[in-house]
Amino acid sequence: MKTIKINTEFIKLDQFLKWADVVPTGTESRIIISEGQVKVNGEVEVRRGKKLRDKDVVEIDDQKYVIEVSTGG
Repeated sequence: MKTIKINTEFIKLDQFLKWADVVPTGTESRIIISEGQVKVNGEVEVRRGKKLRDKDVVEIDDQKYVIEVSTGG
């Protein structure tokens, strides 16, 4: 499982896929989300605007990514 750090309270699912270099473009992230290829915390997620927060787990193509919020302090 890969840890992906963010420095905000949350990140939207489509933005996360680009941030984590899972997909190269926002268009591609929207396609794979709408096709039901992405799971969040074990559940298929089709909302590209789903807010991901600390400790959420995103799964795609047998890869898992866990969100870690960096407080910067």
